[in-house]
Amino acid sequence: MKPPALSLEQVRELGEPIYRTEVPSAWADNNGHVNVRWYAVLYDDAGDVLHDLHALTVESHRARNSGTMDLEHHTHFLSEVMPGETVAVYVRALRVNDKRFHYLMFLVNEQNNRLASIFECINAFVDLNVRKTAAWPENSRRLIEEMIDAHSNVTWPAPVTGVMSV
Repeated sequence: MKPPALSLEQVRELGEPIYRTEVPSAWADNNGHVNVRWYAVLYDDAGDVLHDLHALTVESHRARNSGTMDLEHHTHFLSEVMPGETVAVYVRALRVNDKRFHYLMFLVNEQNNRLASIFECINAFVDLNVRKTAAWPENSRRLIEEMIDAHSNVTWPAPVTGVMSV
């Protein structure tokens, strides 16, 4: 299933990227482009920044013996990323309920100004004492809801797969 075409102007309506990095040369595969496994690393690193924005820092998790876990992903690969290129990740928060958060990430190749990939995710807050999903901390849920509200002004429909929801 191919997502609808999005322009960089549309993606940039989301504000500043939450993550930016230069792709290491070691990430090249036999085709000379970034191997699929490294996209997961990029999105995971961007996810750490996203959680920090929602007061879900490493320190806060240690204090309450909690964490977050991805429950489901879908990744669209739209254009190649080559080692040495700079990429940026933008986020669009969609929905949250007591235990789950649905969001999209957009990987933009800043060398050629192309959307390289779209990542859709369902993430959950986890109580590590019992290793089960739990309710979001009140402050974190409020921050997630504020991000959802900020993204509700975006002029284009979210390119969701339709198979994930909270």
